Amino acid sequence: MEGQLDWTLTARLREALANRPATETELRTLCEQADGWARVLQAQIEASEQRLRDLTDEAAPLTEIAAELRRVETLAPELTELRELLAGLDDRARELRTNWLRHQMDSLAGSE
Repeated sequence: MEGQLDWTLTARLREALANRPATETELRTLCEQADGWARVLQAQIEASEQRLRDLTDEAAPLTEIAAELRRVETLAPELTELRELLAGLDDRARELRTNWLRHQMDSLAGSE
């Protein structure tokens, strides 16, 4: 389920960034979902890092340490990509707002 959510959300972010027509409301909702997912990934990374500290203090088997390292190595790039997509989404939303304001100003200027 987690992998499916990540893939679906990432695909939707990429679509929004590919200049697919979108409303500000759609972009805001997508941004909120992506922000929530980023928080989940960050928490998972922090939990794994804590687990690694605990495992090294306990002199745990290398298999357990390796599993946590793999988890962090998998999650960190996902979080980085998600943050990059979020930054792009923020730029896209700002662009839409700017275009809308320009249109409003042009309409006001044209009606005078």
